Amino acid sequence: MYKQYLDIHPEVQKALDENKAIVALESTIISHGMPYPQNVETAKKVEAIVREHGSVPATIAILKGRLKVGLTDQDLEYLGKGDDILKASRRDLPFIVAKELNGATTVASTMIIAALAGIKVFATGGIGGVHRGAQETFDISADLQELAHTNVAVICAGAKSILDIGLTLEYLETQGVPVVGFQTDELPAFYTRKSGFGVDYKADNELEVAKALKSKWDLNLNGGMVIANPIPKEYEMDFDTIHKAIEDALVEAKEKGIQGKESTPFLLSKVKDITKGKSLDSNIQLVYNNAKVGSRIAVELAKL
Repeated sequence: MYKQYLDIHPEVQKALDENKAIVALESTIISHGMPYPQNVETAKKVEAIVREHGSVPATIAILKGRLKVGLTDQDLEYLGKGDDILKASRRDLPFIVAKELNGATTVASTMIIAALAGIKVFATGGIGGVHRGAQETFDISADLQELAHTNVAVICAGAKSILDIGLTLEYLETQGVPVVGFQTDELPAFYTRKSGFGVDYKADNELEVAKALKSKWDLNLNGGMVIANPIPKEYEMDFDTIHKAIEDALVEAKEKGIQGKESTPFLLSKVKDITKGKSLDSNIQLVYNNAKVGSRIAVELAKL
């Protein structure tokens, strides 16, 4: 039934047919995460890194209501420049498809479409989570529910540091989602390698992660896994600088009444301004690093 809505790129379809390694990539970072042309350049570089490490990249988006798994250069350009591209999470998919609109996929919707296509590994920047003050606002990202139900592993640089990381971990624990530190005992916090919070398990290499994923799904334990891969040391930001930038941005967001799905882009943009663009450089580097590790995990998983 769902296959009538899916357009799988021939290269991705061939990899699926041959049980080759594939890595899903999201498109929100292209349409809502960075300015043009940096966004398209970054997307192409991420795809190149996935290839370098042995997997086929499958960037996911919705174009004219079609669920696209694997994009052309023309598609990437359109996503990077277009002003009619909606931010698409789970709740938005039926309407974007039915109305034949364009959508850039978040973590949640990328997971959904990857799972429909049969792709098990997804590399992104950072996952959404429980927002600060959620005990009053109930502002919790749909990414967390998706991780609880959808069989896709998410390689990320931890939870975005604008979130309440402690509550995000509590929520994931309640939902039975394993949080794995890739070569680390501590959950990275996106721009920084440290957060002050531990992980459930530490994995020393890609094979270890792949074996855990296979065991999880062989046991019919539905849901994803968070593989938290710290930003490379040379690109990480100073913990105190980033903490202060986030605190200042949160105060401004509250004053302006910015909430819901507008809050994350606003906060990331403010942090970029406060850090004079350094946070954007860090963001790009951590995505590259996640693409590399994600590709290697996909290769090991395809062998099992």
